Amino acid sequence: MTAKLLLLTALAAATLFFLAVLVRGVRPAAGASSESRAPSAAGLATGFVANFFDTLGIGSFATTTAIFRHWRSVPDERIPGTLNVGHTLPTIAQAFIFTTLVPVEPRTLISMLAAAVLGAWLGAGVVARLPRRHVQLGMGLALVGAAALTAAQALGTIPGGGMALGLTGTRFLIGVVGNLVLGALMTIGIGLYGPCLILVALLGMDPKAAFPIMMGSCAFLMPVASARFVRERAFDVRAALGLLLGGIPAVLVAAFLVKSLPLTAVRWLVVVVVLYTAVTLLLAARRDQTAQIVVGTEADVAT
Repeated sequence: MTAKLLLLTALAAATLFFLAVLVRGVRPAAGASSESRAPSAAGLATGFVANFFDTLGIGSFATTTAIFRHWRSVPDERIPGTLNVGHTLPTIAQAFIFTTLVPVEPRTLISMLAAAVLGAWLGAGVVARLPRRHVQLGMGLALVGAAALTAAQALGTIPGGGMALGLTGTRFLIGVVGNLVLGALMTIGIGLYGPCLILVALLGMDPKAAFPIMMGSCAFLMPVASARFVRERAFDVRAALGLLLGGIPAVLVAAFLVKSLPLTAVRWLVVVVVLYTAVTLLLAARRDQTAQIVVGTEADVAT
C-alpha cells in the first residue's frame, strides 16, 4: 500500500469516526427541549460562503465567527466548538481532493498531520471547559492575528517559499512542532490555513505543498477536537449542521468549477470584517469582567 493510499484510507476512517461523533452530538441531551435542529437558510448560506473561500485558501473560521457574531446566532462560548464540528466534513472533502492532486513527501506530510491532531486533542480539552469571558478574549486575539495574516496575503508579503516537497533535519523538527502548536490554537478559533502556509513557505517548501498539509491537518484534527466539544456539549447543533450541509457543495464548486479567483479585494473585506468582530469580542469580554467585579463587590458589601 502506497503512502498516499494509506493516507486516503486513514481519511476515510476519520470520516467514519466523525460521523459517529456527529450522530451522538445531534441527539438531544437527557431532559433537553426538543427544539428544531434543522439548519436555517442563513446557516446553510454561511456554510456555503465560508467553505467556498476556504477551499480557495482564505480560511473559514474567521469569516464564520464574524457572521455568527454579527447575527448573534451562536453564543460566544459555543463558537469554537461549532466551528470545529460544522466545518469538519467540508474540510475532509478538501483534504481528499488536494491530497490526490498535489504531491508532498510522505514522511513530512504524515508527521505534520499527526502533530496537528495531537495539538488539537490537547487544545480542545482546555477550550471546551473555558468560561465565556476567556473564550471571548481568546477568539478576539485570534481574530486580530487572522486579520494580520489575511492582510499580509493581500499585500503579497508572505514569503514565496521554495521548490522542496519535503523537510529534513532541523527544518523537519520545526515543521512538526509548529504544526502541533497550530493544531492546538485552532481549537480556540485560530484558523490553521494562513499560519500553515507561512510556516511551509518559511521552511523553503513549495507553497502548493501547503494545501494538502493544511487541509489534511484540519481533516484529521477536527474530528478529534469535535469529539471533545461534543462530549462537553460545547457547540450549537443547528448552526453546525448548517455549516456542514452548506459547506460540502461549496467545496466541490470551488475545487472543480471555479478553481481560482482574484481574491485580493475579498481578503481586504475579510480583514475589515474580522477586525470589527475582534473588537466586539474584546469589548464583550471587558464588559463581562466589569460585571463580575460589580457582582463581587456587591456580595462583599452584603456580607
